[in-house]
Amino acid sequence: MEIHEQSPTAPFGTGRISFDVVRTQQQVNALLPGKSVNKWQLFRHICIARSQLGVSDRALTVLEALLTFHRETLLASSSSDLVVYPSNRKLIIRAHGIAPSTLRRQLASLIKAGLILRRDSPNGKRYARRDASGHIDRAFGFDLSPLIVRAAELADLSYSIAEDGQLVDRLRKQATLSRRDIGKMIETGIEENIDADWPAIRRQFGNLTARLPRIPSRESLEPVVRELTLLASHILEILQQHVHRGEAPEVDAADAPDLDSCVKSKPRMAPTRSQHQANVSARSFAMPVRLIIEACPDIVNYARGDIRTIGDLVAAARLARQLLAVSPSAWNEACTVMGEEGASLTLAVILQRGDSIKNAGGYLRTLTRRAAAGELSIWPLIMALRALNQKRKLYTQYRPAPFSR
Repeated sequence: MEIHEQSPTAPFGTGRISFDVVRTQQQVNALLPGKSVNKWQLFRHICIARSQLGVSDRALTVLEALLTFHRETLLASSSSDLVVYPSNRKLIIRAHGIAPSTLRRQLASLIKAGLILRRDSPNGKRYARRDASGHIDRAFGFDLSPLIVRAAELADLSYSIAEDGQLVDRLRKQATLSRRDIGKMIETGIEENIDADWPAIRRQFGNLTARLPRIPSRESLEPVVRELTLLASHILEILQQHVHRGEAPEVDAADAPDLDSCVKSKPRMAPTRSQHQANVSARSFAMPVRLIIEACPDIVNYARGDIRTIGDLVAAARLARQLLAVSPSAWNEACTVMGEEGASLTLAVILQRGDSIKNAGGYLRTLTRRAAAGELSIWPLIMALRALNQKRKLYTQYRPAPFSR
Protein backbone atom coordinates (compact mmCIF):
# COMPACT_ATOMS: atom_id res chain seq x y z
CA MET A 1 0.00 0.00 0.00
CA GLU A 2 1.28 3.45 -0.91
CA ILE A 3 2.17 5.75 1.96
CA HIS A 4 -0.16 8.49 0.81
CA GLU A 5 -3.08 6.01 0.79
CA GLN A 6 -2.80 5.21 4.48
CA SER A 7 -5.70 6.05 6.76
CA PRO A 8 -5.16 8.03 9.96
CA THR A 9 -3.23 6.13 12.58
CA ALA A 10 -4.21 6.69 16.19
CA PRO A 11 -1.37 7.90 18.41
CA PHE A 12 0.12 5.42 20.80
CA GLY A 13 -1.04 5.77 24.41
CA THR A 14 -3.91 7.91 25.68
CA GLY A 15 -3.80 10.53 22.93
CA ARG A 16 -6.81 11.07 20.66
CA ILE A 17 -7.12 11.76 16.96
CA SER A 18 -7.84 15.45 16.43
CA PHE A 19 -9.77 16.95 13.54
CA ASP A 20 -6.55 18.64 12.43
CA VAL A 21 -5.00 15.21 11.90
CA VAL A 22 -8.10 13.98 10.04
CA ARG A 23 -8.00 17.04 7.77
CA THR A 24 -4.29 16.60 7.06
CA GLN A 25 -4.75 12.90 6.35
CA GLN A 26 -7.57 13.71 3.93
CA GLN A 27 -5.26 16.05 2.03
CA VAL A 28 -2.52 13.41 1.95
CA ASN A 29 -4.93 10.82 0.57
CA ALA A 30 -5.81 13.20 -2.27
CA LEU A 31 -2.15 13.72 -3.16
CA LEU A 32 -1.39 12.71 -6.73
CA PRO A 33 1.80 10.80 -7.57
CA GLY A 34 4.60 12.52 -9.45
CA LYS A 35 4.73 15.66 -7.34
CA SER A 36 8.05 16.60 -5.71
CA VAL A 37 9.52 19.57 -3.84
CA ASN A 38 12.95 20.58 -2.62
CA LYS A 39 12.81 19.97 1.11
CA TRP A 40 15.28 22.71 2.06
CA GLN A 41 13.64 25.34 -0.10
CA LEU A 42 10.33 24.35 1.45
CA PHE A 43 11.89 24.56 4.91
CA ARG A 44 12.97 28.14 4.20
CA HIS A 45 9.38 29.00 3.25
CA ILE A 46 8.20 27.53 6.56
CA CYS A 47 10.79 29.56 8.46
CA ILE A 48 9.51 32.77 6.88
CA ALA A 49 5.86 31.90 7.58
CA ARG A 50 6.36 30.39 11.03
CA SER A 51 4.40 33.08 12.87
CA GLN A 52 1.35 32.51 10.63
CA LEU A 53 1.72 28.74 11.00
CA GLY A 54 1.92 28.97 14.77
CA VAL A 55 5.22 27.15 15.18
CA SER A 56 8.16 28.29 17.28
CA ASP A 57 11.84 28.41 16.44
CA ARG A 58 12.38 25.23 18.47
CA ALA A 59 9.71 23.48 16.44
CA LEU A 60 11.61 24.50 13.31
CA THR A 61 14.76 22.98 14.80
CA VAL A 62 12.91 19.68 15.29
CA LEU A 63 11.48 19.82 11.76
CA GLU A 64 14.94 20.46 10.33
CA ALA A 65 16.24 17.45 12.25
CA LEU A 66 13.43 15.28 10.86
CA LEU A 67 14.26 16.40 7.32
CA THR A 68 17.88 15.32 7.78
CA PHE A 69 16.69 11.74 8.30
CA HIS A 70 15.21 11.78 4.79
CA ARG A 71 18.10 10.87 2.53
CA GLU A 72 17.00 12.62 -0.66
CA THR A 73 16.90 16.37 -1.27
CA LEU A 74 13.53 16.05 -2.99
CA LEU A 75 10.36 14.96 -1.26
CA ALA A 76 8.47 12.95 -3.90
CA SER A 77 4.87 11.85 -3.51
CA SER A 78 5.66 8.54 -5.22
CA SER A 79 8.50 7.76 -2.81
CA SER A 80 8.15 5.02 -0.22
CA ASP A 81 10.49 6.63 2.32
CA LEU A 82 8.46 9.68 3.33
CA VAL A 83 8.10 8.27 6.83
CA VAL A 84 11.22 8.88 8.93
CA TYR A 85 11.71 6.84 12.08
CA PRO A 86 14.57 8.20 14.20
CA SER A 87 14.75 7.32 17.87
CA ASN A 88 14.35 10.10 20.41
CA ARG A 89 18.04 9.89 21.23
CA LYS A 90 19.12 10.45 17.62
CA LEU A 91 16.49 13.12 17.11
CA ILE A 92 17.65 15.00 20.22
CA ILE A 93 21.25 14.93 18.96
CA ARG A 94 20.32 16.37 15.56
CA ALA A 95 18.04 18.92 17.24
CA HIS A 96 21.07 20.34 19.06
CA GLY A 97 20.44 18.66 22.40
CA ILE A 98 16.84 19.70 22.92
CA ALA A 99 15.23 18.42 26.13
CA PRO A 100 12.99 15.32 25.79
CA SER A 101 9.94 17.14 27.18
CA THR A 102 10.53 20.03 24.78
CA LEU A 103 10.93 17.57 21.92
CA ARG A 104 7.52 16.05 22.64
CA ARG A 105 5.85 19.47 22.76
CA GLN A 106 7.42 20.64 19.50
CA LEU A 107 6.49 17.42 17.69
CA ALA A 108 2.90 17.93 18.84
CA SER A 109 2.95 21.53 17.56
CA LEU A 110 4.22 20.39 14.14
CA ILE A 111 1.40 17.86 13.94
CA LYS A 112 -1.16 20.46 15.00
CA ALA A 113 0.16 22.86 12.34
CA GLY A 114 -0.40 20.18 9.69
CA LEU A 115 3.26 19.89 8.71
CA ILE A 116 3.78 16.23 9.65
CA LEU A 117 1.69 13.18 10.59
CA ARG A 118 2.32 10.61 13.27
CA ARG A 119 2.48 6.95 12.18
CA ASP A 120 2.74 5.02 15.42
CA SER A 121 3.49 1.31 15.53
CA PRO A 122 1.49 -1.10 17.71
CA ASN A 123 3.97 -0.71 20.56
CA GLY A 124 4.80 2.97 19.93
CA LYS A 125 8.29 2.26 18.64
CA ARG A 126 9.65 3.82 15.47
CA TYR A 127 11.03 1.41 12.93
CA ALA A 128 10.76 0.21 9.33
CA ARG A 129 9.66 -3.20 8.13
CA ARG A 130 11.50 -4.39 5.02
CA ASP A 131 10.64 -6.97 2.41
CA ALA A 132 12.83 -9.81 1.17
CA SER A 133 14.70 -7.52 -1.23
CA GLY A 134 15.55 -5.05 1.52
CA HIS A 135 13.16 -2.31 0.45
CA ILE A 136 10.99 -0.63 3.04
CA ASP A 137 7.59 -2.27 3.12
CA ARG A 138 6.14 -0.16 5.90
CA ALA A 139 7.59 2.40 8.30
CA PHE A 140 6.38 3.75 11.63
CA GLY A 141 7.46 7.22 12.66
CA PHE A 142 6.70 10.68 11.26
CA ASP A 143 5.17 11.15 7.82
CA LEU A 144 6.52 14.08 5.78
CA SER A 145 3.79 13.83 3.12
CA PRO A 146 1.88 16.92 4.39
CA LEU A 147 4.87 19.04 3.37
CA ILE A 148 4.36 17.99 -0.24
CA VAL A 149 0.63 18.64 -0.01
CA ARG A 150 1.12 22.17 1.33
CA ALA A 151 4.21 23.10 -0.68
CA ALA A 152 2.42 25.59 -2.96
CA GLU A 153 0.47 27.09 -0.05
CA LEU A 154 3.61 27.55 2.04
CA ALA A 155 5.50 29.11 -0.87
CA ASP A 156 2.69 31.60 -1.55
CA LEU A 157 2.48 32.44 2.15
CA SER A 158 6.21 33.10 2.43
CA TYR A 159 6.22 35.27 -0.71
CA SER A 160 3.28 37.27 0.64
CA ILE A 161 5.04 37.79 3.97
CA ALA A 162 8.23 38.83 2.19
CA GLU A 163 6.30 41.37 0.11
CA ASP A 164 4.63 42.74 3.24
CA GLY A 165 8.05 43.01 4.87
CA GLN A 166 9.38 44.99 1.91
CA LEU A 167 6.32 47.24 2.00
CA VAL A 168 6.74 47.84 5.74
CA ASP A 169 10.40 48.68 5.13
CA ARG A 170 9.43 51.20 2.45
CA LEU A 171 6.79 52.71 4.74
CA ARG A 172 9.32 53.06 7.57
CA LYS A 173 11.76 54.82 5.26
CA GLN A 174 9.00 57.09 3.94
CA ALA A 175 8.01 57.94 7.52
CA THR A 176 11.63 58.81 8.32
CA LEU A 177 11.93 61.04 5.25
CA SER A 178 8.61 62.76 5.94
CA ARG A 179 9.53 63.43 9.57
CA ARG A 180 12.86 64.92 8.52
CA ASP A 181 11.27 67.09 5.82
CA ILE A 182 8.50 68.31 8.10
CA GLY A 183 10.88 69.18 10.92
CA LYS A 184 13.20 71.12 8.62
CA MET A 185 10.35 72.94 6.88
CA ILE A 186 8.80 73.96 10.21
CA GLU A 187 12.17 75.37 11.31
CA THR A 188 12.46 77.28 8.05
CA GLY A 189 8.94 78.66 8.35
CA ILE A 190 9.53 79.86 11.90
CA GLU A 191 12.97 81.34 11.20
CA GLU A 192 11.73 83.17 8.10
CA ASN A 193 8.70 84.58 9.97
CA ILE A 194 6.29 83.04 7.49
CA ASP A 195 2.67 83.69 8.43
CA ALA A 196 1.18 80.34 9.48
CA ASP A 197 -0.19 78.64 12.58
CA TRP A 198 3.10 76.96 13.42
CA PRO A 199 2.09 75.89 16.95
CA ALA A 200 -0.88 73.97 15.53
CA ILE A 201 1.30 72.46 12.82
CA ARG A 202 3.89 71.37 15.38
CA ARG A 203 1.17 69.83 17.56
CA GLN A 204 -0.22 67.93 14.58
CA PHE A 205 3.29 66.77 13.71
CA GLY A 206 3.87 65.63 17.30
CA ASN A 207 0.59 63.72 17.39
CA LEU A 208 1.43 61.89 14.17
CA THR A 209 4.92 61.06 15.39
CA ALA A 210 3.50 59.66 18.62
CA ARG A 211 1.26 57.32 16.60
CA LEU A 212 4.19 55.62 14.90
CA PRO A 213 4.22 52.05 16.27
CA ARG A 214 7.21 50.52 18.00
CA ILE A 215 6.57 47.24 16.20
CA PRO A 216 5.71 48.37 12.67
CA SER A 217 3.11 46.65 10.56
CA ARG A 218 1.43 47.50 7.30
CA GLU A 219 -1.92 48.18 8.96
CA SER A 220 -0.49 50.52 11.59
CA LEU A 221 2.01 52.36 9.37
CA GLU A 222 -0.03 53.10 6.24
CA PRO A 223 -2.50 55.63 7.72
CA VAL A 224 0.21 57.48 9.68
CA VAL A 225 2.54 57.71 6.67
CA ARG A 226 -0.35 58.93 4.54
CA GLU A 227 -1.11 61.73 7.01
CA LEU A 228 2.58 62.62 7.33
CA THR A 229 2.80 62.92 3.55
CA LEU A 230 -0.26 65.18 3.45
CA LEU A 231 1.16 67.35 6.24
CA ALA A 232 4.49 67.65 4.43
CA SER A 233 2.68 68.69 1.24
CA HIS A 234 0.67 71.28 3.18
CA ILE A 235 3.78 72.84 4.75
CA LEU A 236 5.60 72.82 1.41
CA GLU A 237 2.67 74.65 -0.15
CA ILE A 238 2.91 77.32 2.57
CA LEU A 239 6.62 77.80 1.89
CA GLN A 240 6.08 77.92 -1.87
CA GLN A 241 3.38 80.57 -1.51
CA HIS A 242 5.81 82.64 0.55
CA VAL A 243 8.44 82.31 -2.18
CA HIS A 244 5.95 83.41 -4.84
CA ARG A 245 4.95 86.49 -2.83
CA GLY A 246 8.56 87.44 -2.23
CA GLU A 247 10.30 88.24 1.01
CA ALA A 248 8.12 89.51 3.85
CA PRO A 249 8.78 93.07 5.00
CA GLU A 250 11.03 93.49 7.99
CA VAL A 251 9.46 94.18 11.37
CA ASP A 252 10.40 97.56 12.71
CA ALA A 253 10.76 98.23 16.41
CA ALA A 254 7.80 100.57 16.26
CA ASP A 255 5.70 97.82 14.72
CA ALA A 256 6.46 95.31 17.48
CA PRO A 257 3.21 94.70 19.36
CA ASP A 258 2.95 95.03 23.09
CA LEU A 259 1.39 92.39 25.31
CA ASP A 260 -2.07 93.90 24.95
CA SER A 261 -2.04 93.14 21.22
CA CYS A 262 -1.88 89.46 22.06
CA VAL A 263 -5.29 89.56 23.72
CA LYS A 264 -8.20 88.20 21.71
CA SER A 265 -11.48 90.04 21.82
CA LYS A 266 -14.87 88.57 22.64
CA PRO A 267 -14.15 84.91 23.32
CA ARG A 268 -17.03 82.61 22.53
CA MET A 269 -16.96 80.78 25.84
CA ALA A 270 -14.48 80.93 28.70
CA PRO A 271 -12.86 77.52 29.20
CA THR A 272 -12.44 75.93 32.58
CA ARG A 273 -9.20 76.50 34.45
CA SER A 274 -7.96 72.95 33.94
CA GLN A 275 -8.82 73.04 30.24
CA HIS A 276 -7.04 76.35 29.71
CA GLN A 277 -3.97 75.23 31.65
CA ALA A 278 -3.60 72.33 29.21
CA ASN A 279 -4.31 74.58 26.20
CA VAL A 280 -1.83 77.31 27.19
CA SER A 281 0.88 74.78 27.97
CA ALA A 282 0.35 72.97 24.66
CA ARG A 283 0.32 76.20 22.64
CA SER A 284 3.37 77.61 24.38
CA PHE A 285 5.63 74.65 23.96
CA ALA A 286 4.57 73.64 20.52
CA MET A 287 7.36 76.12 19.68
CA PRO A 288 10.98 75.06 20.15
CA VAL A 289 12.88 76.32 23.18
CA ARG A 290 15.56 77.72 20.86
CA LEU A 291 12.94 80.00 19.29
CA ILE A 292 11.87 81.25 22.73
CA ILE A 293 15.46 82.11 23.63
CA GLU A 294 15.93 83.96 20.33
CA ALA A 295 12.85 86.04 21.16
CA CYS A 296 13.60 86.48 24.88
CA PRO A 297 17.39 86.27 25.32
CA ASP A 298 17.36 88.20 28.62
CA ILE A 299 16.03 85.15 30.48
CA VAL A 300 19.37 83.41 29.83
CA ASN A 301 20.99 85.77 32.37
CA TYR A 302 19.00 84.04 35.11
CA ALA A 303 19.98 80.48 34.14
CA ARG A 304 22.85 78.50 35.60
CA GLY A 305 24.02 77.64 32.10
CA ASP A 306 22.51 77.45 28.65
CA ILE A 307 18.75 77.05 28.34
CA ARG A 308 18.22 74.01 26.17
CA THR A 309 15.12 72.38 27.65
CA ILE A 310 11.80 73.44 29.07
CA GLY A 311 13.09 72.52 32.51
CA ASP A 312 15.99 74.96 32.11
CA LEU A 313 13.53 77.70 31.17
CA VAL A 314 11.34 76.98 34.20
CA ALA A 315 14.35 77.05 36.55
CA ALA A 316 15.49 80.40 35.14
CA ALA A 317 11.98 81.84 35.43
CA ARG A 318 11.81 80.88 39.12
CA LEU A 319 14.90 82.96 39.83
CA ALA A 320 13.77 85.82 37.59
CA ARG A 321 10.44 85.90 39.42
CA GLN A 322 12.20 86.72 42.68
CA LEU A 323 14.42 89.41 41.17
CA LEU A 324 11.43 91.01 39.41
CA ALA A 325 9.61 91.17 42.78
CA VAL A 326 6.73 89.04 41.57
CA SER A 327 4.86 87.89 44.66
CA PRO A 328 4.49 84.14 45.37
CA SER A 329 0.70 84.47 45.18
CA ALA A 330 0.84 86.03 41.69
CA TRP A 331 3.27 83.36 40.51
CA ASN A 332 1.23 80.51 41.98
CA GLU A 333 -1.92 81.86 40.35
CA ALA A 334 -0.17 82.06 36.98
CA CYS A 335 1.15 78.51 37.36
CA THR A 336 -2.33 77.26 38.27
CA VAL A 337 -3.96 78.86 35.23
CA MET A 338 -1.23 78.44 32.59
CA GLY A 339 0.91 75.70 34.05
CA GLU A 340 4.46 76.37 35.22
CA GLU A 341 5.77 76.14 31.65
CA GLY A 342 3.25 78.67 30.33
CA ALA A 343 3.86 80.98 33.29
CA SER A 344 7.62 80.76 32.72
CA LEU A 345 7.22 81.70 29.06
CA THR A 346 4.97 84.63 29.97
CA LEU A 347 7.48 85.85 32.54
CA ALA A 348 10.28 85.62 29.95
CA VAL A 349 8.23 87.85 27.64
CA ILE A 350 7.58 90.35 30.46
CA LEU A 351 11.29 90.36 31.29
CA GLN A 352 12.21 91.03 27.65
CA ARG A 353 9.82 94.03 27.55
CA GLY A 354 10.97 95.15 30.99
CA ASP A 355 11.59 98.79 29.98
CA SER A 356 7.93 99.34 29.19
CA ILE A 357 6.49 97.36 32.12
CA LYS A 358 6.84 99.01 35.52
CA ASN A 359 5.07 96.44 37.71
CA ALA A 360 5.91 92.91 36.57
CA GLY A 361 3.81 91.23 39.27
CA GLY A 362 0.71 93.28 38.53
CA TYR A 363 1.08 92.74 34.80
CA LEU A 364 1.48 89.00 35.33
CA ARG A 365 -1.78 88.96 37.29
CA THR A 366 -3.52 90.81 34.45
CA LEU A 367 -2.25 88.34 31.86
CA THR A 368 -3.22 85.44 34.12
CA ARG A 369 -6.82 86.65 34.29
CA ARG A 370 -6.90 87.06 30.52
CA ALA A 371 -5.40 83.61 30.07
CA ALA A 372 -8.08 82.16 32.35
CA ALA A 373 -10.69 83.76 30.09
CA GLY A 374 -9.05 82.30 26.98
CA GLU A 375 -8.01 85.71 25.66
CA LEU A 376 -4.22 85.37 25.71
CA SER A 377 -2.05 84.40 22.73
CA ILE A 378 1.73 84.61 23.25
CA TRP A 379 2.77 83.28 19.84
CA PRO A 380 2.47 86.55 17.82
CA LEU A 381 4.50 88.43 20.43
CA ILE A 382 7.22 85.77 20.46
CA MET A 383 7.53 86.06 16.68
CA ALA A 384 7.59 89.86 16.81
CA LEU A 385 10.23 89.93 19.57
CA ARG A 386 12.35 87.46 17.66
CA ALA A 387 12.15 89.50 14.46
CA LEU A 388 13.01 92.66 16.39
CA ASN A 389 16.05 91.04 18.01
CA GLN A 390 17.26 89.75 14.65
CA LYS A 391 16.93 93.21 13.12
CA ARG A 392 18.88 94.76 15.98
CA LYS A 393 21.59 92.15 15.60
CA LEU A 394 21.89 92.85 11.87
CA TYR A 395 22.02 96.59 12.51
CA THR A 396 24.78 96.13 15.08
CA GLN A 397 26.72 93.92 12.72
CA TYR A 398 26.48 96.06 9.60
CA ARG A 399 26.20 99.62 10.93
CA PRO A 400 28.84 101.95 9.45
CA ALA A 401 31.90 102.79 11.51
CA PRO A 402 31.85 106.27 13.09
CA PHE A 403 33.60 108.96 11.08
CA SER A 404 36.96 109.96 12.52
CA ARG A 405 39.28 112.71 11.40
